[in-house]
Amino acid sequence: MIEVVDLHKAFGSNNVLKGANLKIEKGETLTIIGRSGVGKSVLLKHIVRLLEPDSGYIQIDGENILDFDRKQLMAYRRRFGMLFQGAALFDSMTVDENVGLSLREHTNTPEEEVKEIVSEKLRVVGMKGIENLKPAELSGGMKKRVGLARAISMNPEFILYDEPTTGLDPIMADAINDLIIRLREELNVTSIAVTHDMTSAYKISDRIAMIYEGEIIFAGTPDEVKNTDNPVVQQFIRGEAEGPIKAV
Repeated sequence: MIEVVDLHKAFGSNNVLKGANLKIEKGETLTIIGRSGVGKSVLLKHIVRLLEPDSGYIQIDGENILDFDRKQLMAYRRRFGMLFQGAALFDSMTVDENVGLSLREHTNTPEEEVKEIVSEKLRVVGMKGIENLKPAELSGGMKKRVGLARAISMNPEFILYDEPTTGLDPIMADAINDLIIRLREELNVTSIAVTHDMTSAYKISDRIAMIYEGEIIFAGTPDEVKNTDNPVVQQFIRGEAEGPIKAV
């Protein structure tokens, strides 16, 4: 289990997180929703300790990750895979080189075995046989899948998804949603997603948490989110301009 406890983070005068609290249970898919700039991605970066909080802490299985030394931190980060919003593939590298990057950089896995792993991970995401293509030759949906193959290349326990359906048409977005669900079931991973896409959030999530004004103001199942009487949550999920959230 991952637990975020009273997390505060400011960038200059901009107080982004103001006491965020959240629990992520083992094996679940938790989706974090909220407006742009409210701190969703900042929270993800704290979970893998790419950012240090001003106060508060994060625990995994009861251990405070802020206490980890460099060796422990690197081992901790290897338990995570991440799908970035724009897939973040390296344009100068082939698909094989992108997917196998972590294996080649951080392990002593023989090259022949790396290629076998890359091929298998591409098969898992439905992209078998494209190892020699470059990112420029791929569609947006293909890039997302290759990015996901890279995210699972080290067999992570946790996968972080930053806006997994952004920039995709509705059909491809739904295919990515189905893939997220299948990976959870086949790989038994814990997933944390950040999205504005409520269709995606309802489909992939065991629970949905909303961040507003630096705090998690609500967390519950998709049905609980739909039926809450919290006016902030209701305005956001309905996409209405009028309400407590100001359209600025």
